[in-house]
Amino acid sequence: MLTEPRFLLLACVIALAGVARGLSGFGSGMIVAPVAGALYGPKAALVIVSILDALPMIPLTLPALRHAVWREVIPISIGSFLFLPLGLFILRHGDPTVLRWVISAAILACVAVLWSGYRYRGPRSPAVSVAAGAVSGTLSGIAQIPGPPVIAYWMASGLPALIVRANLLTFFMIGEFVTLGNLWATDMLMPEPVTIGLVTMPLYFVFLLAGWRMFAVTGDRGYRLVTFWLIIAAALLALPLWDGVSARLPAAFA
Repeated sequence: MLTEPRFLLLACVIALAGVARGLSGFGSGMIVAPVAGALYGPKAALVIVSILDALPMIPLTLPALRHAVWREVIPISIGSFLFLPLGLFILRHGDPTVLRWVISAAILACVAVLWSGYRYRGPRSPAVSVAAGAVSGTLSGIAQIPGPPVIAYWMASGLPALIVRANLLTFFMIGEFVTLGNLWATDMLMPEPVTIGLVTMPLYFVFLLAGWRMFAVTGDRGYRLVTFWLIIAAALLALPLWDGVSARLPAAFA
């Protein structure tokens, strides 16, 4: 398994995802999941991403916890978890292709608004944070892309990059352990994807550290640029246009 071309391709993608995650505080799932899903199947991809992020992110996230704005992180997390079932319901009963087009368009529109320099100056009460989390949870259930709504919410606030990144690291760490618990409870921790996640974890951690060090020199403007492009990548990767490419990947790297 470890010498298969598809595994080597996935390892390269995981290294790239590590840099993105360490630098921005998010991005590993939306980079790894499409490729892992095409090579090993969507269920395996979910397990691989969850295993990768479970342990390596702990030592990097713990120092960020003191910078996180908990009065926003906790309500957003609650909203996300409560509305995840709604997203799954929409996924089961809606047209998947139409949903993916709508989600991608909404994410790109959000990026355009943020790029314009818009700042949200309205109330930032627990109810507003729960609402932002609700959008995140719904998108997570539909397309496994929980990040863009909360990223946009925090970036539009004008908060410093250090705070935005700390909030994201905290939010995603909470989510990872909830996801792992659900995977364990539903017997989805299959041997092959668990092994892939564990074997590539040291590689992922090394590149996490590289991204972490890059954050120290990017500054607020550099951080925002990287974040914008990662959100755009999430929107583009969610498009149905890539389905044909994804279908051919397993045969090409078998």
